[in-house]
Amino acid sequence: MRFPDRLPIPDEVLRIAQKLEQAGYETWCVGGAIRDTLLGLENHDFDLTTAAPPEEVRKLFKRTVPVGIEHGTVAVLDRHNRPHEVTTFRRDIKTDGRHAVVEFGVSLTDDLARRDFTINAIAYHPGRHDWRDPFKGVEDLERRVIRSVGDANWRFQEDYLRILRALRFSARFEFRIHPRTLEAAKANVQGLAQLSAERVRDEWFKGIATAQRVSKLLALWVDVGAGRIWLPEIRDTEKAVDKLPRDPVLISALLASDPASLLTRLKCSNKDIERGRAIGQWRDKYPDPQHVPEVRRWLAQTGEYAADLLALLPAGTAPRSPLPEVVAAIRAAKDPLTLQDLAVNGNDLIAAGVRPGPDVGEVLQRLLAEVLEDPQRNTKGYLLSRV
Repeated sequence: MRFPDRLPIPDEVLRIAQKLEQAGYETWCVGGAIRDTLLGLENHDFDLTTAAPPEEVRKLFKRTVPVGIEHGTVAVLDRHNRPHEVTTFRRDIKTDGRHAVVEFGVSLTDDLARRDFTINAIAYHPGRHDWRDPFKGVEDLERRVIRSVGDANWRFQEDYLRILRALRFSARFEFRIHPRTLEAAKANVQGLAQLSAERVRDEWFKGIATAQRVSKLLALWVDVGAGRIWLPEIRDTEKAVDKLPRDPVLISALLASDPASLLTRLKCSNKDIERGRAIGQWRDKYPDPQHVPEVRRWLAQTGEYAADLLALLPAGTAPRSPLPEVVAAIRAAKDPLTLQDLAVNGNDLIAAGVRPGPDVGEVLQRLLAEVLEDPQRNTKGYLLSRV
């Protein structure tokens, strides 16, 4: 793999780099966009690294957001309100495996030396069209290898999340992890327990979204030991996860013996946790598609989670179930499935002589059961005759 003579840098990024250079601050394009462009993947999210201190960046540009100013990162907003990250050359002087204290005023080479993997430690000068690749990242791109910059143990101990990033990149690009890097990941895996659940969740979810095969990502998490620490509920790695929609909550729930517990540990939203709980409750209780009233009752009970359960069908049944077609026909017919769909309401029942209170709810549920059996019964006259 050769470096191209020049990269197609977006105009807005080029303007930011030129302004920094004109102010006397050396500025380079770095990060994932460089890597992806060299791999022939489309990526417009070019980050910049510069000799300018964060306060100078904020002075030079009218509209900025201090997204990580303690680490030297300022987002510069372009005329379309899109943010572009500009980070001061830096190196880590102290770290606890989760957070680093950084020092500014260092060189580009120092800055590249603190990065996680060689394929992410390549820099391109957008003005002079120069390249800097002190750790031979382009060779690793060509060899399809994930390799730590410098000592792998030290890199992972600076930030244990890098272990999970190695797994994500390996699954995304179908690259192998360099033996010494993989050995260091396994040796330091217990450090993952120190990480915040939010960071781990984001890395796991991002991995599911970007992996060429989710099964490969899962196998890596299990092999390195990350699954044992953060995903202990994972019960079955052989399911056909690669055929599922790239929905991280859906996939996590399918794989877990107790989806709600797993999603709670990952500090997911209450909505996602409830979704996982419903999947766990119903994923082994599919109705007989030959019995349409049973399918209606199942839809009434599963409610908004029926779509998730139908999505999981290909992962667990063979030959293909006719259930989705039956559900589609029920929905097309607009069959009543909820209390709100009934032709009568609580006031109608009270007017018909039902005592206000719990009795109203019990009668409505009984009437719904009749309507689920036969939607033709959903008329006010029939239902009131059954009160």
